[in-house]
Amino acid sequence: MFIEKKTVGKQVKYYLVHSFRHNGKVKKIRRYMGANLSHEQIAKLRPIAEKQIAGRIEIYKAIRNPLLTVLSPQELETLRNLEKKADFKIFHLSEEDWHIFSELFTYNTNAIEGSQITYSEVKGIIEEDKWPREKSKADISEAYGVTAAINYLRKTEDHLSIDLIKELHKIVFRNSKPFAGQLRNRGTEVTILDKKGNIIHRGAPAEKVLSLLKELVSWYHKYKNKYPPLVLAAVVHNQFENIHPFADGNGRVGRLLLNNILLKHGLPPVNIDFASREEYYQALREYETNNNLRPIIELLLAEYKTLKRRLRK
Repeated sequence: MFIEKKTVGKQVKYYLVHSFRHNGKVKKIRRYMGANLSHEQIAKLRPIAEKQIAGRIEIYKAIRNPLLTVLSPQELETLRNLEKKADFKIFHLSEEDWHIFSELFTYNTNAIEGSQITYSEVKGIIEEDKWPREKSKADISEAYGVTAAINYLRKTEDHLSIDLIKELHKIVFRNSKPFAGQLRNRGTEVTILDKKGNIIHRGAPAEKVLSLLKELVSWYHKYKNKYPPLVLAAVVHNQFENIHPFADGNGRVGRLLLNNILLKHGLPPVNIDFASREEYYQALREYETNNNLRPIIELLLAEYKTLKRRLRK
């Protein structure tokens, strides 16, 4: 690591700089320390900047890319057997079913992310355009947004693309977030904490977001006719959540993408229930840590059974 100085007008700005190799390429990380610093101030600030840089390097290494590894025949057979054991049967949704699903999905996917709007209030919003009193305008607009995004998925022919990812985010958050439809800018990083303040997930560095999304899109189109739809949907969803390309709203867009993959392969959509959120989070952690798809596929199969009961199929 070394100190870099830049003169800007009457100021001399100091940066701690470190270069390292990642995936065969040289990466450089800079941490701004301050302007017009004395030797004593630099000595005091340097250890802090060194820790910040070390943390950034850990993030680079932590966002491993499981898409570089093709699933083995044994892994695929294991995942296919899950479907057989679950007696998974394809069912189709009528227009009435779609209406019920939209309300269920809108309520649950927003509730997982902290929305305070109840299921009955979601029904009022969708069916009667009735705004619940004393509820956040952002929560209300995102209820409209998720419903609109579901309708969009039913019409689009796009399986997966950068444009689709941005458009879904824009539809859901156009009236609640100023960055709707925009990927994270350089310097905007994402860290998710548990209730005790422990770090449970770090999103990819902002400068890697676009390249990782392109790899995900490329992987999907390479294997979309080779892997079972549930495997495709699970990988796309889980890897998207690992990348965390937006400053906020990644969970909802990821679950919409999951459903889009299912729909494009002739399967019904699936709702991940708010009551299943702990199993959902654990499945995401298992994929991130061990590249294990089994937990998320088991969860999807269980949620399909719940949805069938609610639709009385």
